Amino acid sequence: MITDPVAVTVVLAGVVYLSLRLEARFAKFRALGAALVGILLAMVLSNVGLLPGSSPAYEFLMGPGVSVGIALILMSVDVRSVARAGLPMLAAFGIGAVGTALGATLGALALSGLVGPETWKLAGQFTGTYTGGGLNFAALGRALGTSADMFSAAVAADVLVTAIWLMACLAVPALLGRPGQEAQQDTIASPNDGTKPLTLERALYSSGRAMPLADLALIVVVAIGAVWAAGTVASRLTFLPEILWLTTFALLAAQLPVVRATTGAAVLGNFLLMLFLASNGANSVVKRIFEVGPAVFYFAAATVAVHGLVIFGLGRLMRLDLGTLAVASQANVGGAASAMALATARGYAEKVLPGVAVGLLGYAVGNYLGFAIATVLRGVIGG
Repeated sequence: MITDPVAVTVVLAGVVYLSLRLEARFAKFRALGAALVGILLAMVLSNVGLLPGSSPAYEFLMGPGVSVGIALILMSVDVRSVARAGLPMLAAFGIGAVGTALGATLGALALSGLVGPETWKLAGQFTGTYTGGGLNFAALGRALGTSADMFSAAVAADVLVTAIWLMACLAVPALLGRPGQEAQQDTIASPNDGTKPLTLERALYSSGRAMPLADLALIVVVAIGAVWAAGTVASRLTFLPEILWLTTFALLAAQLPVVRATTGAAVLGNFLLMLFLASNGANSVVKRIFEVGPAVFYFAAATVAVHGLVIFGLGRLMRLDLGTLAVASQANVGGAASAMALATARGYAEKVLPGVAVGLLGYAVGNYLGFAIATVLRGVIGG
């Protein structure tokens, strides 16, 4: 087993690289998306004993690493691009977020006796992660002080449920939609090699132009400065946790013209996100679900099940098309990466950028919504 933290980090970086290459080359991996492939690969390496179930490398990525990643990703959220996502996608995303909050609340009330005193914390984490993706899960777990064993079991449950839901969302438009509604595979032109599929690496993890050294310097100043400022303010104004201050500061900075003019924040932030998600996979030894109790898995599954019933049920009543609902649901449950993976896999060319936009919105609002649900449920069920 590899135990040296530096070596563990090297392996995780290799997992990220391999997942990106697999996504770019093979349609089946493109359907899953590089982020989920990286999680699953790291999970396999951990469960066969090559990577440890716990490591200082994981702790760093969950602490300073994820904080800087949050700041970098939120620096790429331009509120104008979110507005351009269009009313149907925004409406579907909002319905999905409400469904997630409702699912986490009902799951907590039904399973609190089985999950234990940290039920309210998991409710906040599941609300956050199924509103905007895995980055919110770690941020809220850190803010709420979830115990290491419970966190690891919840990560494993989250990974399994997210993978199952991705497959469900891939199938729903084909099973329930009318014949002839499928679009053509989205492609983009490349001056060097003709036409290539639009992959996550090319459309979300690529800045599209060179990153000047001055841009890199400013990005580092803003991202690390936001982390420092959030910690400083949170230590004095304790009514809000550090993660909410960080989210707020990074979003405000992202609207400044000088920050919007830089390039590379999304690339660096998403690399940290993929590295963090791979560490989540390595940290989620499946047997921990059974050690802590299968109720954690039931909790995650119930949250997503209610989310699915609400977004597809209410969404269809509002006459939103199945493709929009499926992409928005993945933006909720898996984040921008999953939304794009599903849109490209199903050939929804016109939904790629709106899906990414609301996925980035999910990063922004998931922490606020998750903390609110956790606070309310703590008062209701205790803990």
